[in-house]
Amino acid sequence: MKPARPQSARSRSLAIGMRAVGAVALAITLASCTLFGGGNGGSNAGTSGAPKQADQSIVDAAPAELRSYYSQQIDWKPCEEGAFQCAKVKVPLDYGKPDGDRIELAAIKLATNGTKKGTLLVNPGGPGASGYDFVRDAANTNISEKVRSAYDIVGFDPRGVKRSAPVTCLTDKERDASRAKNYALDTDAGLEAAEAENKAIAAKCVEKTGPVLAHVDTVSAVKDLDILRGVANDTKLNYLGYSYGTLLGSTYASLFPDNVGRLVLDGALDPSLSDVELTRGQAVAFEKALHAYVAKCQQTSGCPLTGSTEEGVQQIRNAITAAEANPLPAKDGRKVSGSTFVSGLLIPLYNNDNWPILTRALATALAGDGTGMLQLADFGADRDPSGTYTDNSTFAFNAINCLGRPMVSDAASMRAEDQKLRQLSPTFGYYFAYGGSNCKDWPYKNVLTPAPVEYKGSAPIVVVGTTGDPATPVEWASALRKQLGNASLLTWKGEGHTAYGRSNSCIGNAVDDYLVDGKVPADNTVC
Repeated sequence: MKPARPQSARSRSLAIGMRAVGAVALAITLASCTLFGGGNGGSNAGTSGAPKQADQSIVDAAPAELRSYYSQQIDWKPCEEGAFQCAKVKVPLDYGKPDGDRIELAAIKLATNGTKKGTLLVNPGGPGASGYDFVRDAANTNISEKVRSAYDIVGFDPRGVKRSAPVTCLTDKERDASRAKNYALDTDAGLEAAEAENKAIAAKCVEKTGPVLAHVDTVSAVKDLDILRGVANDTKLNYLGYSYGTLLGSTYASLFPDNVGRLVLDGALDPSLSDVELTRGQAVAFEKALHAYVAKCQQTSGCPLTGSTEEGVQQIRNAITAAEANPLPAKDGRKVSGSTFVSGLLIPLYNNDNWPILTRALATALAGDGTGMLQLADFGADRDPSGTYTDNSTFAFNAINCLGRPMVSDAASMRAEDQKLRQLSPTFGYYFAYGGSNCKDWPYKNVLTPAPVEYKGSAPIVVVGTTGDPATPVEWASALRKQLGNASLLTWKGEGHTAYGRSNSCIGNAVDDYLVDGKVPADNTVC
């Protein structure tokens, strides 16, 4: 999973809480700066054709004021990207005014070449990650052939993301300049300067994005998800959601319990937790993941970290402190501050397949060259080597989260929380603090209140957790499973964020058998 937008400037606080749960963790190939493995798809592209007539029973079951959306005919056409079909789906800008303005969601389909059971909608997380990109780049390698033979796999960019009425704020040059800034948030002057910049960026988001900025909240995205189900002519939603995508999925289950088909929620968020509780949970989990990485590194050749595991971790902390005082040079002329260093450090912890990349970057950083750590930080910020930012996920991430659960934003409370986070996570605590400053002057108020999810549907849901998950601690999966009630918990004993598509056959077969054959795995299965 790509971190929930950890930025190098402390004004884009690394506070993760809900803010850092992002897309599926897949192997990083720095040479091409791609996140998702695999190619563009193979032979199961299906065919486009005349728009399909909406199923009248599905339309009739929809709310009367929304039936025009459920009855729209979707024209799937060949994509430019290769063996896929693409379409646009209209949804209301504001569900409180369904007869008002509309926006379009970009969708992409990998059509089955087998006997179709229905459509599997996929969301890779974020918030702000592109489901379109996930299906285009990773569906053929991260979703099994068994599932691909049974379903049309459909990815979409949620409202506010990339191709779907995107949140727009800064130019690429302005993003570089913002990321290069460094604020001492534990000082009054530094915090005030960071908040002033956040306020200025928010104003640019309002100016460049327009009315949709007020409507990129989770509940609106979930209502979009039901329209996508409807226009796919599925009476039930079949869904694979990772990370923040599990919040979409569990919220869907609470709002549309009778429409739940087969839902897999992997890398689960606990919707009952406050922003403070989420951030603390991640701070502890990332610290644990760092220790796991160092222990493994010290067992391999080329590891620059010496002594015990704790001594190796302390060497990384010392390097961060040194970079704060004297930023490391990188080969492109930019500098790597302590916060940029931390941004780069977080990225590979999402997937243990990426640990060797981190080892190489740390080795050069400890020798005085910050290039490798900067490349990792750039990757997390979606910046390619040419200086182009490839999507708007940073801005979508912040906009969606600022409309989410309440955040503590007064200076005294943030200072107290900073100290608590440093105790819980000596390496990352400070960099996870002050997240409330990102939303303090956001022009729209949050619309979510933390609460246990309620699900009264008859279809069982599968929740997946990973013991070494740094972004969504395994305890959250257990909590979500209990809240849903009619659910089954799968746990992978492994490192990194999420499990399906990157773990083992035990997890893979259990998920496949559920999605394709309806076989619900035994509750509390550990793989």
